[in-house]
Amino acid sequence: MKIRTSKKIRRGAGQVCLHVFFTGLCFLTLIPVLYAVSVSLNAENSLLGSNFRFIPESFTLNNYLAVFTDYPVMLWLKNSMILAAATLAMSLTVGVPAAYVFSRRRFAGRNAILKALILLYSFPSVLSMFAIYKLLGPIGLVDNRLGLILIYAGTMAVFALLNMKGYFDSIPQEIEEAASIDGAGSFSLVSRVVMPLARPSILVTAVMILIYVWNEYLFATTFMTGAENYTLAAGLYSLQATEISGSWPVFAAASLVISFPILLVFFAIQRYMTSGLTAGGVKG
Repeated sequence: MKIRTSKKIRRGAGQVCLHVFFTGLCFLTLIPVLYAVSVSLNAENSLLGSNFRFIPESFTLNNYLAVFTDYPVMLWLKNSMILAAATLAMSLTVGVPAAYVFSRRRFAGRNAILKALILLYSFPSVLSMFAIYKLLGPIGLVDNRLGLILIYAGTMAVFALLNMKGYFDSIPQEIEEAASIDGAGSFSLVSRVVMPLARPSILVTAVMILIYVWNEYLFATTFMTGAENYTLAAGLYSLQATEISGSWPVFAAASLVISFPILLVFFAIQRYMTSGLTAGGVKG
């Protein structure tokens, strides 16, 4: 009896230490966010001053008001939303069916294509910038929103294919065989059996694509010129182009504002990320 009690005490103490450790780790990761919140609420344009405090002495909300009144943030938001919606639609429309085909079908050149895609995707995107510019320039897609959408969709379609293929590989083929025995056709098999099971992975892939488009800066500033074409990432950088004329509190406020939509999307789909996936899918 004493041995069992001692084991329970040690197990409980271990769990408490583990929770304390991860709580402290979460707090450490939140320090940059808390720092940005503190700077955004500060009436003084001081970032690293000796008198800086996490709780500002001169508290103000004018920095958040300036984000919407002094800068075209809503225009940048509109541009980013258009790019994100188009990229999501094209990437998932191409990537998800392709991932299913590569997972379930065996055809000549399959492994070679997958290896080539992985190899191409492993190179930094900046290396392909000149080649993409030479391809899009003659057909008038430089400084054109469609050109940027094609760049994003081409990159993220490969990501969706590689990410979703691994998930489709984990779905037992017995589920599809059982549905085929019950009389399900090819379209019904995919739309009513496979896709519902793949919903959590599709949502996670969609969020990863959304985050990429939301934060992408290099292509957005290279292939689109003019403040009216800025995305949120490009517009945010323009707020702090120079340390002399820029306002750190406004910059911090803008950073938090443009992060809020992504945070909402994450919380909205959080329950799908931990769902039971294929639990109970195979007939007994």
